[in-house]
Amino acid sequence: MAQPIVVSPLPRHRELVPLLASWFVQEWSSWYGPSGQGDAIADLTAFAVSEISLPIGLVAFLGATPVGVGALKNESNPTHKHLSPWAAASLVLPTHRGHGVGTELVACLVRLAACLGYPHVHCATSTAITLLRRSGWSEIEHIQYEGQLLGIFRTATAA
Repeated sequence: MAQPIVVSPLPRHRELVPLLASWFVQEWSSWYGPSGQGDAIADLTAFAVSEISLPIGLVAFLGATPVGVGALKNESNPTHKHLSPWAAASLVLPTHRGHGVGTELVACLVRLAACLGYPHVHCATSTAITLLRRSGWSEIEHIQYEGQLLGIFRTATAA
């Protein structure tokens, strides 16, 4: 029997920040790599501060092994500062993609937003379009941002 996916708040697992930062650098090297303007340690440290105020990070585990990460943030895409909150910084290890980890992470981010009283969650993506569509999110717009076509999605929470 397959191990269940367990999602837990990143503030309970701060020791994972360096590992998760290495994932960010590998996955998004143009942003988090040596010549990029991002700071993976700083972003993940910010996601690991609180379980009740944004930004809040979540970590997905199979057994004791971390296999994914995601965050609920006030802002994500600078072109859409009028929308909040955002499911962002979501990453599943390549060896665990296609097995429901991303779907569970996104569902947990939506439930977290509902618990915090938000009626909707947004996501900007070029890579998780199929996952979001399959999970019932609505495409509200397409934009060009930094040379990429992004879909802007929204879903209602239970709030």
